[in-house]
Amino acid sequence: MLSEGFVSAIYGAPLSSNTAIAKDVGIYCHVLRPTHNIKSTFKKSSVPVNCLAVSETHVFAAQHEKAYVHVYSRTRGNQEAFVAFPERIRCLALAGDVLVMGTAEGRLLLWETCTGRLVSTPPRHVQAVSCVVATPYHVLTGSDDSNIHVWSLPQLLELDPAAEHEPERSLSNHRAAITALAASPSVSLDTNFCVSTSKDKSCIIWNYQTGDVLRTLIFPSFPLCFSLDPCSRAICVGCEDGSLYLAEIFAEKPLLGPQSEDASTVVQITSAFGATQPDVGPASCMSFNYDGTVLITGHPKGQILKWDVADNKTPVELTNVNAAVTNVVMVSPLPAGKTTKTFTVTKPSQAERTYTFTAQFNSYSPSQTRFDTLLNSPGFPQDALQSAIAEFQQPAPAAASEEELRKQNEELWEIIKEQKELQKQTLQRYVEAKAARP
Repeated sequence: MLSEGFVSAIYGAPLSSNTAIAKDVGIYCHVLRPTHNIKSTFKKSSVPVNCLAVSETHVFAAQHEKAYVHVYSRTRGNQEAFVAFPERIRCLALAGDVLVMGTAEGRLLLWETCTGRLVSTPPRHVQAVSCVVATPYHVLTGSDDSNIHVWSLPQLLELDPAAEHEPERSLSNHRAAITALAASPSVSLDTNFCVSTSKDKSCIIWNYQTGDVLRTLIFPSFPLCFSLDPCSRAICVGCEDGSLYLAEIFAEKPLLGPQSEDASTVVQITSAFGATQPDVGPASCMSFNYDGTVLITGHPKGQILKWDVADNKTPVELTNVNAAVTNVVMVSPLPAGKTTKTFTVTKPSQAERTYTFTAQFNSYSPSQTRFDTLLNSPGFPQDALQSAIAEFQQPAPAAASEEELRKQNEELWEIIKEQKELQKQTLQRYVEAKAARP
């Protein structure tokens, strides 16, 4: 069985004087399956919503109303770096080895963790950047100014210092601050989309490469957070009233695709998937597991709940961390498939210097080939000898072909002999006929 895990972060002081929980712990690394337990912790962090990012080797946590990020090493289990930036960080996300951060002044900061290069954009948002998400080729930013900008990631990382950093397009159908943002993993022009929620009680599904609105959903209360199914099949939204709503994208009445209604049709979502108790509070963060069967939610009273999406049973409380849970990030149990990993981050610098890439190669263990077996065996391997003996015992394909040619030659000679005999008989009749003439 695959071992699943997730990372949670808290914000604020402890809610009670519970001595069983360490007061200075700010980030928890959990094992979800096969049995839930807290594997490790990191101290001295107060992480607001949308300010936690997890890679294969590191945890990045922006601090509340601060201009710095704490970097923790997952492999060594300690705080590796304290990184200061020129502006307060409001949200962050990872695009490979690049940490993308949104600032309180409406800018984007991109830190290449393997080189230390830092890229800053002009303040293209009027207000603070509230959420950011990265795809293989794009960066999407949502802001308190109700707009969403779509940026080209290769253009943002352009090495030319004179390159202008402008968003490719803006998505501006919301009428209030953006609370959450997510994008499908597809890179196709026809199937990739992003989802955004806002304090105007709406959730919009966009084709972010064209700027088209694909569907608009309206909820009874404004959404605080949401999670997109790993296969982009459903959206689970947590609202301010404590209700959780599950909208299936490709259900009997699909929200997208040729069988769906016109994109201008607004869908009212009224049937709740579940609801939390008043002593738990509304979900402030949530995340699906890697196969979309389990939903993990974090709450302001410290509870972390597990919801069974398929059976829709009463949620199970995994733990209570005695502080407001602001971030839940699932860790994929599947290998990343990268050839390198960032063993130690390089602190950012805006000064011009030699561009040096620092990373560690992953261990290379290809499948054993027949040549490797022959090379590493003393003498001839037993299977190679048996195969060679079996080939000697069988008639060679070349001998079989020679026998066939011999038979064909004999048949041709028989035909030639028949033709010669027929020619001889014809010539004899001609001579006899000529001699009988007067």
